[in-house]
Amino acid sequence: MPHRCLTSNKWSAGLAAVALTMGAVAPTHAGTATGAATEWTQVLNNGELISLVGKSGEQIQNQITQINQLAEQIQNQLKIYENMLQNTAQLPSHVWGQVESDLNQLRSIVDQGQSISFSMGNADDVLQQRFKSYADLKSNLPNAESFSSTYQTWSDTNRDTIAGTLKAASLTADQFDSEEDTMSSLRSMSETADGQMKALQVGHEIAAQQVAQMQKLRGLVSQQMTMMGTWLQTEQTDEDLAQARRETFFDAEVKSIPEGQKMEPRW
Repeated sequence: MPHRCLTSNKWSAGLAAVALTMGAVAPTHAGTATGAATEWTQVLNNGELISLVGKSGEQIQNQITQINQLAEQIQNQLKIYENMLQNTAQLPSHVWGQVESDLNQLRSIVDQGQSISFSMGNADDVLQQRFKSYADLKSNLPNAESFSSTYQTWSDTNRDTIAGTLKAASLTADQFDSEEDTMSSLRSMSETADGQMKALQVGHEIAAQQVAQMQKLRGLVSQQMTMMGTWLQTEQTDEDLAQARRETFFDAEVKSIPEGQKMEPRW
């Protein structure tokens, strides 16, 4: 019996020691498992942070790209507005020359004395009054006194018309210098035009100068035609008058020599 009890006590003591050992070991394993779980959680959290940082960086890069695109669009719009302002800018001053005054001088210089000018609205009526037709001369043949006055009117009309035409030609020749100065200014403005509106305005002013030149040319040609018409009218009236006088002479009654009178030559 004592031997069994001793053996039993030894067995109980071994079990207690094993239990204590297991109790001591178990917390150690439990602590190790808990620490491993915490470290893995931290690793996962750090990975998520890195992923979030990567996504944030990508978002920032996209925002920067959008901002650059917006800035480029704004710059393009500013260029468009600049072009619009440049193309709609007007000339600071206009160069028209002395067109109106030149034309007025041209009209007045040919309308002097008894001349027939292209600017007369009743030129045809004046010609008919001063240069009678053949029918008028035949029915109302001028005598010596009236013919002298009539011829004086013809002479003054032709001389004044010729003089006015030559003065008009001289006037336009004298205007060449001022016209060339005007065209030189327009050419300079055309070369330095920095927008569509300015270029169009310069072209418009050049076209206006061309119209003015055409008007002056028309005035000269019209006055030359008037001068030629006046001269031809004078020639025709002179021939009509001579013809009327001839007919009057030949239609005159021829008186016969009275009987009893003898024409004897004088020695």
